[in-house]
Amino acid sequence: MSTTPTLGLRANAAQFALLVGLNALVGGMVGLERSVLPLVGEHDFKLTSTAAILAFVVAFGLAKAITNLAAGALADRVGRQRLLILGWLVALPVPLLIGLAPSWSFIVVANILLGVNQGLAWSMTVVMKIDLAGPARRGLALGLNEAAGYLGVAATALATGALAATYAPRTVVWVGAAIIAAVGLFIAVVFVRDTGAHVAVEQRAHAGGTTEPLPGLAAAFRTATLEHPVLRACNQAGLVNNLNDALAWGLTPLYLAAHGSSVREIAIVAAAYPVVWGLGQLVTGWLSDHVGRKPLITAGMLVQAAALGILLAGGGSFATALPAAVLLGVGTAMVYPTLIAAVSDVTQPRDRARIVGVYRFWRDFGFAIGALAAGILTDLVSADAAIGAVAALTAASGLIVAGTRWSDHTTRPGGVGQSVAVAIPDDPGSAPAPQGA
Repeated sequence: MSTTPTLGLRANAAQFALLVGLNALVGGMVGLERSVLPLVGEHDFKLTSTAAILAFVVAFGLAKAITNLAAGALADRVGRQRLLILGWLVALPVPLLIGLAPSWSFIVVANILLGVNQGLAWSMTVVMKIDLAGPARRGLALGLNEAAGYLGVAATALATGALAATYAPRTVVWVGAAIIAAVGLFIAVVFVRDTGAHVAVEQRAHAGGTTEPLPGLAAAFRTATLEHPVLRACNQAGLVNNLNDALAWGLTPLYLAAHGSSVREIAIVAAAYPVVWGLGQLVTGWLSDHVGRKPLITAGMLVQAAALGILLAGGGSFATALPAAVLLGVGTAMVYPTLIAAVSDVTQPRDRARIVGVYRFWRDFGFAIGALAAGILTDLVSADAAIGAVAALTAASGLIVAGTRWSDHTTRPGGVGQSVAVAIPDDPGSAPAPQGA
């Protein structure tokens, strides 16, 4: 006998908690690389070009961005759980490629697969948690999801940095990746349940059971990228956020090493950023449900810019890089879950996976742009020039969000699916989302 699913964190506590834990493993896959892999390129493979070293971040970002877009379009057709399982299957060859790599190109290929893994697995944990939580506590749900993921990043970044002082860094990375991929696949297959029925329940309550055709991916992409002001603002902010994250991931370890920091000190800086980012989202996701999305996004981008300015002013010293990493984590915590919640606010439940996929495409495309730009600027000018340029761009992004009209009309959770090519109509039957003016 089937029962109608109930929306809400309490009603779905067991499955929600399982997805939170699983996302910590998804984040852990990336964290394995954050403190040591750029140094592996420099020391093990004798690469002298920063752009060449950061090619692994470019490959990761492009693969994840494209997979995010595809996952959003396929989620309703294929099913959330199936895509989640596929994401973990794709991760299985990653440790083998890293462990046996005879050249840096194998590391780049491994990171293409890692990007696909992240695009499928992280996207589905995000969408499934939104499905379970319902609209009332969406910010809190996303804060918990992103906190788990980035605490996973922090834990493995710190662990690999510490172990790399004793064991070969590449060995630490591939052994850790093999363990995490196997455990993640097991949990996804055995314990996770699909949330498609929860989407149907929310859609019926949201739009009176509308049966209008779903918009195509091209129409959703056009609306989210060009036509809807809030979605457009969120997309550019997400892109710039991950642009400076690419800088923190790929360039900062090289920058600190060039100024005399040890592997342990680099690991501490690499872990401090996602620790603060992860823990902060436990507060900021909830806070955005009460004070609104726009203030946190605007302030968070400006805080990130200030953090990069401090890193630059400190000239690569560990004493300055650590507080800069902490401040960067604070700013990112303010922005990260809030942006996805803002995108969900203006999206009908049935279109959520598709529109969130478009946002995540642009956000993670920032990895590729950031790594490419940072590498080229560093090779042609200096690392200081790259950091300064990204800081200025991050501040400009925050000002763009500040200048975007964030009205009651655009913060209601509805409308994108009803008319993807014109202004979003207000849906009087939906509950108002938090104000962010």
